Amino acid sequence: MPIYEYACRDCGQEFETLVRGGAAPQCPGCHSTELAKKLSVFATAHAGPDAAAAAGPCGACGHPDGPGSCALN
Repeated sequence: MPIYEYACRDCGQEFETLVRGGAAPQCPGCHSTELAKKLSVFATAHAGPDAAAAAGPCGACGHPDGPGSCALN
């Protein structure tokens, strides 16, 4: 059972929820089912002081090439 991240299209609340089978998730704030699934961003372990820093994902759209490559622009 995966955990997904959503943003409510009606009230704008962002939340995570466990999705079971074919159940339709709903916003915990306004109970709307008009949701946008968000891209999940996960953390990686630090490789040490000599490891090169990779660009983090875009904060707006989650694009893996980092800031400046936003798919929303």
